[in-house]
Amino acid sequence: MTDDSDEEFWDERYRAQDQLFSGNPNPRLVSQAKKVEPGTALDVGCGEGADAIWLAKQGWDVTAVDISTVALERGASRASEIGADVANRIDWIHEDLRTWEGPEPQSYDLVSSQFTPFPVESRQSMFRRLADAVAPGGTLLIVSHHQSDIQTTIPRNSNKEMYFTASDVAESLDSEDWGIIIEGKLERSATDPDGNEVTIHDTVFNARRRER
Repeated sequence: MTDDSDEEFWDERYRAQDQLFSGNPNPRLVSQAKKVEPGTALDVGCGEGADAIWLAKQGWDVTAVDISTVALERGASRASEIGADVANRIDWIHEDLRTWEGPEPQSYDLVSSQFTPFPVESRQSMFRRLADAVAPGGTLLIVSHHQSDIQTTIPRNSNKEMYFTASDVAESLDSEDWGIIIEGKLERSATDPDGNEVTIHDTVFNARRRER
C-alpha cells in the first residue's frame, strides 16, 4: 500500500500520463524570482522540471530535487532538448524529503517549494530545513494550495490536514533572521475540468534572510 508521500505513488502517477503537468513554470515563482539577481537555487519537489528549466534559462544554477525518478528523467530529458546552456545549469537529485540529509545550510540564494506535499507529521521540521538552506541575503519562497480551494470546482485533496498557511511557515522560523515579503493567500484565476473560470487562492510565503 502506498500514499501520496511515497516514491511508488508518484512514479505510477507520472507513468500514467506522458506529461502530468502543464510544462509551464509556476506563476508565483516567476513573479517573485524576477525580482532577485540569479544565483544558486534549490527547487524542492521539482516534478517534471518546468520551474528548474525556467530558472536555468534566467541564469540560475539549480539543484532540482524530487522523490520520483520518472519525473526527474523527464525533466533532464527536456532540459537536454532545450540545449546545453540550460541542461548544464541543473543538477537533478533523487531524494525523499522526509529522509534527505540535505540541503547544505546557507548554501542557496533561492529555495523554492511550489505545491510540494509536506507530510503533516514532519512539516515544521521540513520548513526549518529549507529555511536553513537559504544563504544570507537569499530568498525562501514556499507556495501551496489554500484550503479554501476545496469549496471550488477545481479538483483538490479534500483532506484538510494536507493544507497549511503562510503563518505556519513563519512560525517555524526565527523572526530575527528574516524579513517577510509576503505572508498570506493570493488569488488567481484557473480553469476547472468543465472549462469554467474559477477564482482560487495560493498560500504564499516569501521571505529574505537578513545579512548579518
